[in-house]
Amino acid sequence: MGYAAPARSPNRLLAVLSPADFARVRKHMQPVSLSLGQVLHEPGTRIRHVYFPYSSVISLLSLVSPNKGAEVGMVGNEGIAGASAAFGPNIAHLRSLVQGAGTAMRMSAPCLREECNTNASFNRALLRFSYVLLVQAAQTAACNRFHKIPARLARWLLVTRDRLHSDDFALTHQLMSVMLGVRRVGVTVAAGALEKQGLIAYSRGRMQIVKPKALERAACECYKIVRSAYRKG
Repeated sequence: MGYAAPARSPNRLLAVLSPADFARVRKHMQPVSLSLGQVLHEPGTRIRHVYFPYSSVISLLSLVSPNKGAEVGMVGNEGIAGASAAFGPNIAHLRSLVQGAGTAMRMSAPCLREECNTNASFNRALLRFSYVLLVQAAQTAACNRFHKIPARLARWLLVTRDRLHSDDFALTHQLMSVMLGVRRVGVTVAAGALEKQGLIAYSRGRMQIVKPKALERAACECYKIVRSAYRKG
């Protein structure tokens, strides 16, 4: 079931466009509601649509097997899921999984490519976002290699908070283990340590960040590096 789309977009990638350019892009879009756990793209399959989140959040997972992988990026209302359809072969290399249910605008992959080829301001906005997403993926790879689970979990919770614009959100230990690419017991121990310090509170599938500033101090430096790239981008 859809919803009424505003004249100007809550999606920050689209919001930088002039009213005329946004109106031009908007005619190719449809509002959609995304549900928690919904898979939008699967590796090896054709990208039929791309998504500009409004209130939803989409995780990008790199898989080593159908049931094993780790998150390499996260997209909220600052960007787009499926941007590779504009620049290269229209085949997904990552799994796009809805981590936070909510609304988004959907555009067909052919329309995305057409707009990128003919709409200079839209193309520039998409390239800027692609750059910061690449920074996020590269930093996440280094983070997964060098940092311990509690610091990585703190970083991931902060990134999730930034995309959802809330300190309180639905989350399970199973989902955290998938996103971080570690065993569930490792996430349980790490989350317990953060909770013991009073930084977070977790109960019945709800995560609450109690002390955001203290959680930032507990997170690895990767959080600030990626946040800085998004602000400059």
